[in-house]
Amino acid sequence: MPTFPPLLQPGDLVRVIAPSLSRSWVTEHDHTSIIEKRFASMDLRLSYGRHVDERDAFGSSSIASRVADLHEAVADPEVRALLTVIGGTNSNELLPHLDFDLFAANPKILCGYSDITALQCAVLERAGLVTYSGPHWSSFGMREHFSQTHTGFHRALFEVESSKEWTDDLWFLDQEDRRLESDGGW
Repeated sequence: MPTFPPLLQPGDLVRVIAPSLSRSWVTEHDHTSIIEKRFASMDLRLSYGRHVDERDAFGSSSIASRVADLHEAVADPEVRALLTVIGGTNSNELLPHLDFDLFAANPKILCGYSDITALQCAVLERAGLVTYSGPHWSSFGMREHFSQTHTGFHRALFEVESSKEWTDDLWFLDQEDRRLESDGGW
């Protein structure tokens, strides 16, 4: 039977990690002030992995840096959730280096999507820990059409429920031309 990590409580600490692309790639179109306000509105504190801003020629950081940030976040008793910066193409590189016993012994929320799915599937399979396919840290920078995602994130990680609408666009390039898609539920 899989383990569900404890839900979030006001005042909890969320660690932002970059298992794929670096935060420096995302902050080229910096929406950090929007992100910080949204987390403050949920009474969640943010901290960042030591290596989230490292950036190599592929927009990421070394495997060792990404694994270190993951392991440190999982082992830190103050951290209640891990939130990925954004997806990418290379979180699968981490899988042979992860301590899945550490994940199992320290059940915490892990939230992200896209490339992060490789990491989520491995954590479920090897550690028996349920993860959450949901917004990245960078997603919280969407100026428009984010209220449904924000509400869904809060309900899923503080409560539990499904979203009625969603978006699938390069919002960080064009904040003006965005469309909502209808969802049929779970």
